[in-house]
Parts: sequence; structure tokens; C-alpha cells
Amino acid sequence: MGQQPEAAPASGARPLRPARDVAVVAFAQTDHRRRSDDLSEVEMLMPVLHKVLADTGLRTSDIGFTCSGSSDYLAGRAFSFTMALDGVGAWPPISESHVETDGAWALYEAWVKILTGEADTALVYAYGKSSPGEVRDVLTRQLDPYYLAPLWPDSVSLAALQAQALIDAGDTDEPALAGVAARSRTDAAGNPHAQLRGDVPSGDYLVRPLRTGDCPPIGDGAAAVILAAGDRARELCERPAWIRGMDHRIEAHSLGVRDLTDSPSTRLAAERAGAFESPVDTAELHAPFSSQEVVLRKALHLGADVRVNPSGGALAANPVMAAGLIRIGEAAARIHRGESHRALAHATSGPCLQQNLVAVLEGERDE
Repeated sequence: MGQQPEAAPASGARPLRPARDVAVVAFAQTDHRRRSDDLSEVEMLMPVLHKVLADTGLRTSDIGFTCSGSSDYLAGRAFSFTMALDGVGAWPPISESHVETDGAWALYEAWVKILTGEADTALVYAYGKSSPGEVRDVLTRQLDPYYLAPLWPDSVSLAALQAQALIDAGDTDEPALAGVAARSRTDAAGNPHAQLRGDVPSGDYLVRPLRTGDCPPIGDGAAAVILAAGDRARELCERPAWIRGMDHRIEAHSLGVRDLTDSPSTRLAAERAGAFESPVDTAELHAPFSSQEVVLRKALHLGADVRVNPSGGALAANPVMAAGLIRIGEAAARIHRGESHRALAHATSGPCLQQNLVAVLEGERDE
């Protein structure tokens, strides 16, 4: 896993320059748990909303725009996100939106809203409870409804196809995948919010060549982020994590026409976000399966000098619909603490890294 960084691709795409300086000024997440039967989605969400507001000194009425990410499939009811507004406080009337995907895409929408000048601050949150149902089967509903979904190939089986393709291509092997998982959970020992920490056995095969240790834990959790523009960000946070660029792209819907050993959409999103302009010191990658870190490292040209998933990543805690937002939040938090200067954050949605978002965050140099 210590390959040297490759030259940046020459696709001709130029990074997009944000019209305003926008930063992550606060981030909070729950302690991720295997089950949270004692809590509703609103009760699970409330503490993180209270924390990001308290950290910035803002009130709900100070927020210019609110955007959330979640999934009705997980909740098992239509328009379930409206219940979460009870926790946000929707009165007096607020400017609010919702995306039916990971909260990283909600953050993208909020970022664009601030770039247009329609808001100076934004609250972004995401949550997911995977414990009540069979998340492997639920995620099958993302597939092509005519050819794939009727066969019910679950998310782990599809990830196993990707892992086997990587092994057949010579990009990795089973011991290397076990090493990715072990490193992730060892790093998570310092993350009090992680669900799996420390020495976690590789376990038996779940779907060959993936063992239980190569797969993400099933659990419940939530996260929230506050964005702010320019001088407002500096007022709210001692060391803002400035979003220097962000972009998202998507692969073909049909798995049969994709090269599962590569992720051109991640590479293009990174290029458009400016990730290849100068080195990053940290990368928070949304890789729910150990094999997917192999794909992402290659697409993003990450060398051994880059600290990958110091939080433990999705192999340590994978609250579906919040895990991608958490990657951005974790990268920003390292900048807030002065542990990183330039970080890359990645989020994914869909089977085998189908949709990918990349953000580049940067701290201000100490005078």
C-alpha cells in the first residue's frame, strides 16, 4: 500500500475557482453504535446539532441555509427527513433543502448556496439507522431496476466482485487487504466516536475474497457541520478549514461497462477540485470495504507520505448516509486542531464507488 505517487492526469480539465472563501467552522458526530433502538432519528441527531451551534455561538435563527442528507429506504417511510426538522427547529420559517443521499452532497449544495451569495452561513447534517433492517438488501434498491435489482445482488457481493477484480489484476492480495483493515481500526483507537477500534480479527469469509474484517460495521449515527463565508468564518472559528475546491462525478450505472479496478470519476472530481495542484498531507477516504481504499489510492495518486484515514475511516464506523459527510468533517477537524494544513476528503454513494465527491480543505498558515 506504499506505492509512489503518479503524475497527475492530463485530461485538460481545469480546477474550478470558488467565487467566495467558504470554510468548515464546526463539526460534530455521534458515538456510532451497532444499535440505537432507544433513540429516534431526531433524538440521535439533536446532540450533534446542539454541539455545532454551541461551538460557534450561533442560534438556529442565525443560520442562512440548512441542508440534510438521509434515505427514506433506511427509515422505511416516505419523507422521513421532515421529522428531523423537529430537531433543527423549523420555526420561524427557515431556508431548507434535502438530498436523498450521503450528507456530503448536502454539504456540496450548501457550499454552492453560499458561493452564490444567497447565504453567509449554513448548517449541514446527515443521519442513518441501518440497524432496524438488512442494509445489504436495502442497498440493492439502488441498482438498475430492469437487469440487476431483480437478481438481488447485495452490496457485499458486489464489493467482493470488485475486490476479486483487483486481485486478478495484481493490484492487491488478501494479506494486503487485511493490512488496510488492521491499520484503519488501529488508527481508530484514538477516535472516541468509532464503532470498531483496535485489534479486530479478520474473521471468516463473508463473500470471497472479503472477510468480515474487510467489510464495514453496520451501525447507526449522525453528523453535522457548519459552513461560513469569509470574515464570518474567521469570527466563528480560530482556525477555519477553507474549502479550496469541491466536485462530484458519477460512473455509468451498469456495472458491466465499468472497470471496477479504477475510478475515473474520483480522479476527475479530484482534478476539478484542485487536489493535484499541490500535495495533501491527509486524506479521509470513504472506503467502506478495504479493497476500495486500493482503488481510491490509485485514482487519487496518494503516496506513502499521505496519512490516510487517521480517524479509522468507514471501516471503523459506517453510518450509511452520514459516513461521507464525516470524512469531510474529520479532515476539517484535523485542520482546526492544527494537525493538518492541506487535506483531501472523499465521499461515495452507490455500488462499487459509483458516485464520488472530492473536497480539498486548507488551513491558514501560522504567522
